[in-house]
Amino acid sequence: MHICSHSFLSILHSQFLEMGVFIVAAIFFMQIYITGAKVPAVIVFGDSSVDAGNNNQLQTVLKSNFRPYGRDFFGGKATGRFSNGRVPPDFISESYGLRPYVPAYLDPAYNISDFATGVCFASAGTGYDNATSDVLSVIPLWREVEYYKDYQSKLRAHLGVEKANTVISEAVYLISMGTNDFLENYYSLPNRKSQYNVTQYQNFLANIAEWLIKDLYALGARKISLGGLPPMGCLPLERTTSFFAGNGDTCKDEYNKVALVFNEKLNGLVERLNDELSGAKIVFSNPYAIFQQIVRKPSTFGFETAAVACCATGFFEMGYMCDQYNPFTCSDASKFVFWDSFHPTEKTNRIISQHLFKTVLSKFSS
Repeated sequence: MHICSHSFLSILHSQFLEMGVFIVAAIFFMQIYITGAKVPAVIVFGDSSVDAGNNNQLQTVLKSNFRPYGRDFFGGKATGRFSNGRVPPDFISESYGLRPYVPAYLDPAYNISDFATGVCFASAGTGYDNATSDVLSVIPLWREVEYYKDYQSKLRAHLGVEKANTVISEAVYLISMGTNDFLENYYSLPNRKSQYNVTQYQNFLANIAEWLIKDLYALGARKISLGGLPPMGCLPLERTTSFFAGNGDTCKDEYNKVALVFNEKLNGLVERLNDELSGAKIVFSNPYAIFQQIVRKPSTFGFETAAVACCATGFFEMGYMCDQYNPFTCSDASKFVFWDSFHPTEKTNRIISQHLFKTVLSKFSS
C-alpha cells in the first residue's frame, strides 16, 4: 500500500511538473503572440516623418534638436524628431514589445548594442530622388542604405553572424518618404518639372522605391513596410499657400490627387514584389485615409483644429522658425493635429501608428 501510494504520488508529481512546464511554455508563447516578440528589431528608412535625429550631425538648416521640439518626449528632450514628442517608428517599436523609441544611427549617445533592437537611418528633407536630398544638403537615400550595410557589419561583430542574420531577416523594415520629392522638389524647383510631367515623375519615384526594396531584400530583409503619402495638400503650409493664392482656407486638391495616384502605384508595386521575391512579406502602410479623416473631422479624434499648427503662428513655420522664443506657440499640443506647418503632433502620430499597426503591421508578428 505504501509503495502504491508512493508510486501514485510520483506519477502525480511528474504530471504536475509536466503541467508546469506546459503552463510556462504556454505563457511564453502567449507573450510572444501578445507583444510581437517575433520581431527582434525595427529598422527605419525615410524622411522627417520618421527621422529620430540623424540631421543633428549634418551641416543643414533642416534641424529640430531644440525646444519646443521634443517638449513632450521622454525627459522633454529635443532629439531631432520633427514633433513635440514621438514619431511613428517609436510607437510601432513599442507595439512589437520593443523599446518605446528607435534611436538615430548617427546619434553618438547610442552604439551597436542599442541599435540591435532598432535603428533609424532616416533624414529629414530627403526623398526617393537624390535631387531632393540636395535641396537642403541632407542624407540621400543611397547613403541611408550604405549606413545600413555598415550597421550589418557592426551587428554581426556584436551578436555573431548567425544571431545577427536572424535579426536582419526577422526585423521589420519601415520605409516612409516621398512627400519632399513633390513639395520640396517637383513643385518648388524647375529642374524635375522640365524633365518629367507629374505621371512620369511618379513612375520615376516608384522605380526607385522598387530598387530600394530589392536592395534591402538582397541584403537579407524579408519583412518590409512601404509607406504611402499622406494628404499632403492638407498640410498647414499648403493651406496657407492656398489661402494667399485666393483659394480660401482649403486643402490643395491637386496635391492630394497626386498623393492618391502615387499611393496606388506603390500598392501595385507591393503586390508585384510579393510575387517576385521569394520568402518576402511586403506590406503597403497607407496613412492617407486615416490622416484624411483626422483632418476633415478633428473633433472626432479629440482635436480642436487641423487648419493651423501648434508651433509659432501655425501657418508656415518649421525648423528654426519654430523656436522656444516664439510667443505664439500653443501650450497644449494635444489639441492640434499638426505640430509645425509640415509635421503632425505626437498625438496624431500615435493615432496613425496604432491604426497602421492594427490593420497592417501586426501581420509581421504572427
